[in-house]
Amino acid sequence: MSSKDAPMPHAPPLLGGAPPRILIVQAPYYADIVAGLRDGACAILREAGAPFDVLDVAGAFELAPAIRLIVGHDRYCYAGFVALGCVIRGETDHYDFICAASMNGLMQVSLDHGLALGAGLLTVDSLGQAWARAGSDGHNKGAEAAVACLKQINVARRHMAGFHGG
Repeated sequence: MSSKDAPMPHAPPLLGGAPPRILIVQAPYYADIVAGLRDGACAILREAGAPFDVLDVAGAFELAPAIRLIVGHDRYCYAGFVALGCVIRGETDHYDFICAASMNGLMQVSLDHGLALGAGLLTVDSLGQAWARAGSDGHNKGAEAAVACLKQINVARRHMAGFHGG
């Protein structure tokens, strides 16, 4: 599904409890692209009334390790995480290794620690493709990552409340 076919992202209504505090972890290697992703994520979090902090890391490869370090230090400081970055294909195999390791790392840290995590790591062939996914036209992968994080928080809250119906 292309971004143009996707529904416009909106903050889901949050299930009971205080608004969740979210950490946006970003790899601002392509600063303008990542700023667009961050703007989209922040708009969704503001719409939901969720307070958030932003943390910069060196690159996409460091997204998952940074989240792991934070979870190891104070697991309950944040209810969820949004990981943002951009990797653009170059002339070497480096792209393939970084993309796979970064996405696998995000999945692994989420599974290992039961985290609500929205992944907004662009893995694209060109700057044009990146801008198509980080712009302000509403089809923003940072916004979609924030929605995913909030929906995962709802999954956890629903489970904690003992709701098991459909």
